[in-house]
Amino acid sequence: MSKKGTQVLEEALTLPAAERAQLANRLLESLDVASDRKIDQLWAQEAEDRVDAFERGEIKSVSIREVFSRTDNMKR
Repeated sequence: MSKKGTQVLEEALTLPAAERAQLANRLLESLDVASDRKIDQLWAQEAEDRVDAFERGEIKSVSIREVFSRTDNMKR
């Protein structure tokens, strides 16, 4: 870490816990924002593609009871 980074860290560590948490959250949010947007766009397109495939009859739906039944059986 650079000297400036070390200074910022030392100062940040003197902040109250709530402010440190807010600062940490803001720093994390600043990383890979463009990447997150791209991932969100890809998932949105995937969801639209699945709905379209369902409407065309290419995929079937499964009732929630069947899903839960399958997951319960997998646990055993």
